[in-house]
Amino acid sequence: MAKPWDWLSRREWFTRGGLAALAGTAAAPAQAQTRQPRDLYTAIGVRPLINCKGTFTIVSGSLSLPEVKRAMDEASRNYVHLDELMEGVSKRLAEITKAEWGIVTAGCAAAMTHFTAASIAGSNPERMQRLPDLTGMKNEVIIPASSRNVYDHAIRMLGVKIIEVDSPQELEAAFNDRTAMCYILAGPGDEGPLGTAVVAAAAKKHGVPVLVDAAAEILTIPNVHLQRGATAVAYSGGKCMRGPQAAGLLLGEKKILQAAWLNSAPHHAFGRSLKAGKEEIMGMLAAVEAWPKRNHDAEWKAWEGWLDTIARKVSSVEGVRTQITQPNSLSNRAPGLRIEWDPEKLGITGPEVSKLLLDSEPRVILGGADAGMLSINPYMMSPGDDQIAAGRIHALLAKPPKLDRPAPPKGPPAELAGQWDVDMNFTHGSARHQFVFEQKAGALMGTHRGETVAGDLNGTVAANQVRFSSSQKIEGTRLGYEFEGVLDGGTLAGTVDMGEYGTARWTAKRRPYASRERRG
Repeated sequence: MAKPWDWLSRREWFTRGGLAALAGTAAAPAQAQTRQPRDLYTAIGVRPLINCKGTFTIVSGSLSLPEVKRAMDEASRNYVHLDELMEGVSKRLAEITKAEWGIVTAGCAAAMTHFTAASIAGSNPERMQRLPDLTGMKNEVIIPASSRNVYDHAIRMLGVKIIEVDSPQELEAAFNDRTAMCYILAGPGDEGPLGTAVVAAAAKKHGVPVLVDAAAEILTIPNVHLQRGATAVAYSGGKCMRGPQAAGLLLGEKKILQAAWLNSAPHHAFGRSLKAGKEEIMGMLAAVEAWPKRNHDAEWKAWEGWLDTIARKVSSVEGVRTQITQPNSLSNRAPGLRIEWDPEKLGITGPEVSKLLLDSEPRVILGGADAGMLSINPYMMSPGDDQIAAGRIHALLAKPPKLDRPAPPKGPPAELAGQWDVDMNFTHGSARHQFVFEQKAGALMGTHRGETVAGDLNGTVAANQVRFSSSQKIEGTRLGYEFEGVLDGGTLAGTVDMGEYGTARWTAKRRPYASRERRG
């Protein structure tokens, strides 16, 4: 669920020099952002937040550069033919990035979709109009198992069949006359046994294009992925480059990128719904123009300074330890901070601190939280955020508030072993699932079956109350469920938290002839 924002005005900070005084004028465009009055959001009941998490779309990515804002405003004041605009922008992107060609898309996922469409249909208008009907066309995409992820839905939406491979031998055997393309998720495994260079070399022998998804990575010039042999590389425009939030960048070989453009809006093809307007196009170009001019060393020093401010403040609490961590990839590339303590001694856990920071004012969202740990990514922080985050975290660790932790209900645990038919009632729609419970005293384990996939479940039962979670692998991701419920008259019922997919109500009844013998 998206969590909005609450900012203190930093106009005065910037007018006094801000980061430009720290790092030189070249760094100013990257960090010096005057935030708009909070009334814009609070007027509609939305509360802003301080981003100590990173470039996540759910918390609105990044703050666009001043140059980007100016370019988008200027672009909005004239009409232009979009084919002519993209031709001019593509040439300029090629000049700046040293790639053969480039196009602007409606985000990284849109770039993946357009590249897939181009790999299947090329610029053949008859084939383009038939998508996603792949009859008689190439319909397979090879992906290393380590590259499967929730974002490959942007490829699967074309109706292709995903061929997962786990070794170079499986990779070579996977190519056939139905292979449309290969896809790789950029990351620490780029140079491994199924890294970009290996996949690209194998694909080249079969004349198959290769796309690298580098959404949250920094832009490298010349591009590291293209140098390793990829046909194209896709970026999010609203992350590291601090371009428009609804923009992306596709760099690579000219002919297939020109076909990708024809498969996207404003052309009447599969990608027509994934529109990048003139404002996003010119804003994205402005972000790329700014990238080689930014003082990246100064930005890094500023991040380290912010983390040091937080570390010094919170480590003054007895029992609190801090550690600076270094990135192991190009994605969200910034130093990080781990804050650790014994939750039993301090009387508060990491998730409890994280929730309190998000629920109260000023709101702060962290990089992560565990039993006795918090993590902070300074990548999308702004000057002054370090002072706010340091003070808020210190206050909660130094003097934890008294938290309402309900005592578990009294009485022997209900006997739940057996098979249960489950009715899931979503915000819109319903489904029939199944629980298979095994029980040992108050511990639950077993299987949660959905309509097409299944996964292990684990949890507890105290008196007539149950809490358990499950995880089900599907395509490139996992579906997580957190169930809470009560047994009443032979019926289990309650709510389930499905993370980004919201909540649902559920009701379960045990099958009449299922075994009710409790183990242990």
